[in-house]
Amino acid sequence: MSVVPYRAEYREALIELSLRAWEAVFPLMHQSVPNFVYECFYPAGWERRQADDVAFVLDAEPSGIDVALDGERPVGWVCTRMHPEDSMGEVYILAVDPPWRRRGIARRLIERAESRARGLGMRMLMVETGGDPGHAPARATYEAVGFERWPVARYFKDLAGRSDAAQARRPSARADVP
Repeated sequence: MSVVPYRAEYREALIELSLRAWEAVFPLMHQSVPNFVYECFYPAGWERRQADDVAFVLDAEPSGIDVALDGERPVGWVCTRMHPEDSMGEVYILAVDPPWRRRGIARRLIERAESRARGLGMRMLMVETGGDPGHAPARATYEAVGFERWPVARYFKDLAGRSDAAQARRPSARADVP
């Protein structure tokens, strides 16, 4: 396995790989967020939104992308962004094709992101991921390579006035939990 800079010839393979990588994540995330939030983010379905978002990143930020290859076949990729105002690099997207997981590919791609950030004088590297069950494997990976969790809360309010939105899917909505 090698890690190489992104080339446009990898574009379609990386979009397809990303959708496979996130296929198990989105149903679990959907169960963990209010329906109105999920519907706002993914009105045409998560696959369409993610394919469009990945295509945009691949086209707009090719110099920040590294690709893990098995021979000539892409098996994972990372997009690293820099935020010099915070002296911070960001692992913006990380995806590993499911059959290639648990082989150290994510770790190698994160190391590449670290190297990019260090090389540009950044003092820290950040990654964001979901707190839902679907993102548990991602959180475990990030913690295993030394990332420390920052407690963040994100709230959404349904402006369409649907009364069931506040009670939808939240474990704390149980009567026995304050």
